[in-house]
Amino acid sequence: MLRASYLAGTAFTKSYVGYVHAVAHSLGGCYGIPHGLANSVLLPVILEAYGTAAHKKLARLARLTGISDSDLDAVAAGEFIRHIRNMNLSMNIPETLDGIRNEDIPKLARYADKEANPLYPVPVLWGPSKLEQMYHLVQEVNENDRNRNQNILEKQHKFFQTGQTLPVAYRIEQLQKLKDSITRHEPDLNLALKADLGKSETESYMCEIGLTLSELSWMLKHIKKLTKETVVPTPLAQFAAKSFRSPSPYGNVLIMSPWNYPVLLTLEPLIDALAAGNTAVVKPSAYAPSTSRVMQEIIEECFSDEYVAVVTGGRAENQALLNQRFDKIFFTGGKTVGREVLRHAAEYLTPVTLELGGKSPCIVDSTAKIPLAARRIVFGKYLNCGQTCVAPDYILCDKAIRDQLTDAIKSEIRRQFGKHPLENPNYGKIINRKHFQRLQGLIDSSKVVIGGQSDAKILRIAPTVMKNVTWEDAVMGEEIFGPILPILTYESLDDAIQTVESHPHPLALYFFSEDKAAQKKVLDRCHFGGGCINDTIIHLATSAMPFGGVGESGMGGYHGKAGFDEFTHYRSIVDKKTWMDLPVRYQRYNKFKRKMLRMFLK
Repeated sequence: MLRASYLAGTAFTKSYVGYVHAVAHSLGGCYGIPHGLANSVLLPVILEAYGTAAHKKLARLARLTGISDSDLDAVAAGEFIRHIRNMNLSMNIPETLDGIRNEDIPKLARYADKEANPLYPVPVLWGPSKLEQMYHLVQEVNENDRNRNQNILEKQHKFFQTGQTLPVAYRIEQLQKLKDSITRHEPDLNLALKADLGKSETESYMCEIGLTLSELSWMLKHIKKLTKETVVPTPLAQFAAKSFRSPSPYGNVLIMSPWNYPVLLTLEPLIDALAAGNTAVVKPSAYAPSTSRVMQEIIEECFSDEYVAVVTGGRAENQALLNQRFDKIFFTGGKTVGREVLRHAAEYLTPVTLELGGKSPCIVDSTAKIPLAARRIVFGKYLNCGQTCVAPDYILCDKAIRDQLTDAIKSEIRRQFGKHPLENPNYGKIINRKHFQRLQGLIDSSKVVIGGQSDAKILRIAPTVMKNVTWEDAVMGEEIFGPILPILTYESLDDAIQTVESHPHPLALYFFSEDKAAQKKVLDRCHFGGGCINDTIIHLATSAMPFGGVGESGMGGYHGKAGFDEFTHYRSIVDKKTWMDLPVRYQRYNKFKRKMLRMFLK
C-alpha cells in the first residue's frame, strides 16, 4: 500500500493532474468537502464534458481494462464513463455534493482555472465559464426547490386522478385557449426572441410561432379521430369477442426544452401532451430568459398549475425535477444532459423521449444542381446563426466539385446576408458569451474562405466557410451548433457513406443529387433520424411525419399523430361476450380439443 501510494504520488508530481482535481481542490478549500469524495463525484461528470477530445484515450483505457471491445472510440469511451458511474453507485458514492452555493460558483471557477491553466495536461482547455458548469452539474438540489416541485407534482397527480383531462371536449377547449393566447402574445414573443437570439420577425414566425400554430391547428382538426378506440381483428379461437386498442394518457409528464427554438420546442410537445390527455410540468431553458418569461405568462394565462405548471431556473432546478417521479419525460437538448435524463428516468423506469443532436452531414455529389444546392444549404446552415439541431453540420462533397460548390456557397452567403453580415438586422446572434467563445475556438483562420469576422459586443459571428478540413480539426470534434461550415471531400460515394456510418448516427442527413440510384443507395445504407433529398431542414416542418433521432441522436419522435402517440399508452383490450363460451381451452383436455386448437391456431 505504501509503495502504491508512493508511485501514485510520483506520477501526479511528474504529470500533474487535471480539472477534476482543480475543481475538487476549490470545493475542499471553500466547504471542507473531502478531496477523495469530490474527485469521485466529479470524475465521470468532467470526463463526459470533455466530449470527443477525450474519446481516443478513454477508449484505449476501456479496451485495455476489458470494459469495452467496441472499435468505435465514442462507444468505448461512453462505456468506460458508465463503468465509473456504476462503480461509484456500488460504493454508495453520491452523484451530487451538498453545500455548493450559487453565489460562490464564479469565484470557485476562477480558482480552478488559475490552478489548472496552463500547467495541467487536459484534453481540452476550458475557461471559467465552462468550469462553472461543472459545479452546477454536481450541485445538490436546494430543499425548497425539491419541496416546491414535489407539491406541484402532487397537485397534478390529484387533478389527473379526477379524470377532468380525459373528455375530448375538454382537451379541445384547452388547445383552443392556448392557440388564442399565442396569437394575442405574438408581438411579445417576437420581442423576446429578438432579445434572446436576435431573430427577425419573419424568422420568428416561420420557424417558431407559425409552426407552433400549425401543430395546434392540426391537432384540433384530428384529435377526435386520434382519441377513438381502434377495432382490430379477433382470432377465431377467441370467438365471440371484440378486440380494440384504447388510447390512454400517461398521466403527469415533464417537458424539458432547449434555448435555440424556445417557443417551438417548448410548446409543440406541450400541445401533443395535452391533446393526449396528460398534465404537464414545463421546464424552459434558462438561456432564453425573455422568451421563457413570455411563455410562462401564456401558460399561466391559460392553465392552472395543477394542469400545466412552469418551473424556471438552471441546472439545479433541472436536477430537482429529475429527482421526481413522472409518468413520462420529454427532453430536447444536448447529449450530455440527455444521458443524465435517461439515468434518472431509469430509477423509476419512466418512459423517455430524447431529441438530441449530432453532426448532421450534407453530402453533395457531382450531379447536383450546384447553385440551387448552395442556396438551400446556406439557408439551412445559417438559419438562427447555425444554432439548429438539424442544421447541416458539415459538407461532404465529391472532390471534383469542391471548388465549384465552395464558390457557389460564398456567392449565396453574400446574396442572402450582404457584404457585411454582422450589420444585417435580420441576422441573429449567438445565445451567450460562453457559446460565442467556444465557436471562435473552432475557427481555423488558415482554412477560412469566407467569413470568420465576429463582434463580441453583439455576439455575432459572420457566416463562415472552411475548406481543406479533416477529421482531426477541432471543428470536426463536436457538434458545431453555430455559423461555421466545414467542407470535406470524398473520392467515391461509397467512401462518403463509410465516413458517415463510421460516426454516431446523426439527427439529420441531407443528400444533393440528381442520380436516383445514388439517392436510394444513401437512404438504404446510412442511418439517421430524418432528412431531405435536395434540400435541408424542411422535413421537420410538418405534422404529417414524425421528427426524431436514432442512436445517439435521440429516441422517439413527435409531431402530429406521432406526437399524440408519444404521450399515449395504447391498451389492448378484448371484450369477451357472455352469450357463448367455447369449451376448447378448458380442462380436461382430449384429442377433440387438440384437433380444434389446431384448426384455430395455425
